[in-house]
This record gives sequence, C-alpha cells and structure tokens, in this order.
Amino acid sequence: MAHDHSHHHHDFAEDDKPKNIITAFWLNTGFALLEIAGGFYTNSVAILSNAVHDFGDSLSLGLAYYFHKKSRKKGDQTFDYGYQRFSLLGAFINSLILIVSSVFIIRESISRLFEPEAPNARGMLVFAIVGIAVNGYALLRLKKGGSINERVVALHFLEDVLGWVAVLIGSVVMIFADVPVLDPVLSLLIAAYILLNVYKNLKATFRILLQARPESVNEEQIRKKVLSIPGVKNLHDLHFWTMDGRYNVMTLHVVVEESQSVEQRERIKREVKHELQHLQVRHSTVEIESENSHCPD
Repeated sequence: MAHDHSHHHHDFAEDDKPKNIITAFWLNTGFALLEIAGGFYTNSVAILSNAVHDFGDSLSLGLAYYFHKKSRKKGDQTFDYGYQRFSLLGAFINSLILIVSSVFIIRESISRLFEPEAPNARGMLVFAIVGIAVNGYALLRLKKGGSINERVVALHFLEDVLGWVAVLIGSVVMIFADVPVLDPVLSLLIAAYILLNVYKNLKATFRILLQARPESVNEEQIRKKVLSIPGVKNLHDLHFWTMDGRYNVMTLHVVVEESQSVEQRERIKREVKHELQHLQVRHSTVEIESENSHCPD
C-alpha cells in the first residue's frame, strides 16, 4: 500500500496518545459480543464470521496500542536507536491474525456452500446497518493516523465495513428471493480481498525490517543538495534505512577541499545535517574527508 510521506516529517510528540486506537478498541469489543448473539439469532455464517473477525480485531487493537506506546520510548542500552521498530511488530502480528481469521471464514463458508442454511434475512439487515455505522466510525478515526500500525488496524475496520456492506446486500436480496447460498459466497469474496491487502502490508513491513531504502528518501536530491554546499567536492558511501517507515537514518562520507580548516569542516558538517533534516532524514552520521585522503570504505 503506497502511503503519503508528506505528513510523516513531524515530531512524534503529537501522536503520543493514540486515542483513535483506544476508541476503536472499546467500540469493537462491545460490538463483537453483540455480534455473536446476533449470529446465532439470525443463523448467519456471515455475521458469525464477522464476530470472529471482530474479536481478532480487538486483540489487534490491544497489541497496536501496546506497541504504539512501546515505540515511543527513547533509546537505551539495548535499543540505542529507540523503540520505533516495535510498531512494526504490532503490524506483523496483526497481519498474521487477519490471515488466520480469513482462513477460518473461508473454511466455514465453503462448508456452507455445499449445505446452505437459510438465515433470518430481516435480522441480518438490522445488524448490517448497525455494523456499518460502528465500524465506519472507527475506520474514519483510524484513517487519520500515519503509522504502519494504524494503517493495518484501519485495514481491519475497512474489512469489517465491507463485510457488513456484503451482509446488507445479501440480506436485502434474501428478503425477496430464496438464495441462502449468497451468505457464504459474500464471505468468500471479502476474505479474498482482505488477504490481498494483508500481502501488501506484510511486504511494506518486511521492506523496513530487511532495511531496504526508504521510498521517501531521494538519493539524487540528497546528492544535489549536499554538493551545492560551498567547500564540498564530493560524497560517497551513502547508506540509508528507516526505523519504522517514518524515522529515516543515514550515514555518508563528505569529501572537502584540502585547504578547509577544522572550523570550516565543522560548519560543512552542520550544514549537511541541516539539509538532510529537510530531506526526510531524521538522524545522520556525517564523516568529513580531505580530497587526498584514501577512504578505507
């Protein structure tokens, strides 16, 4: 899932209280309990599978909140770059939960395809309307968040909204026509869509864990900016990675004219770091070298 990096260059203090995640957690847990009763009452596999999903979501939300708080911790002896990576752990576990719950839905739906059972269509309709309202509200709250964790959690709610839209359409059709097989068919379509999205999110998470270059950092732009600083002759040995998709880290060697004094070199280093801050690099290590010195790296 491509995401916009324009609003990622901000200090983390403003997201210190993930209120969106807490609100979504309580909404979801309460509603999941209601759904289980509703699933049995209406004899609908679509509603019961939504209930299982919602319990999975509650667990995910709890994890997301825990890892969100954890990822705000400053660096220490163990994790000296800080704890940002912990939010990825939350995203990874959430994705696994989604896979497991989707497999459960697929299994349940396939057995219903062969032995369709007529659900209570009017009851389903009422539940669908409430479901769309509750999950839609939670989704809108989470859409505002920028972390990969909040994106995965928002995906859970998008899944639930789509699930309820499917239940709504199915229930309306079943009120007027006798097609109980529609219930499991809709469940299968939703599960397939979700698994595709989980794949995209896992791919983004693994890119970061395997220290791929962050997509928000433009090497060409960095080279241009640094080379435009007076006194800089060249640069090499550029390496960048990202802690969590937002906090980017970089190391580079800057070659300066032989005649530059210690003070001038310090000024160049400060300027380089300043320019990098504006180019989405939050933490940089800059090594200054003379033109004639041989770089062992």
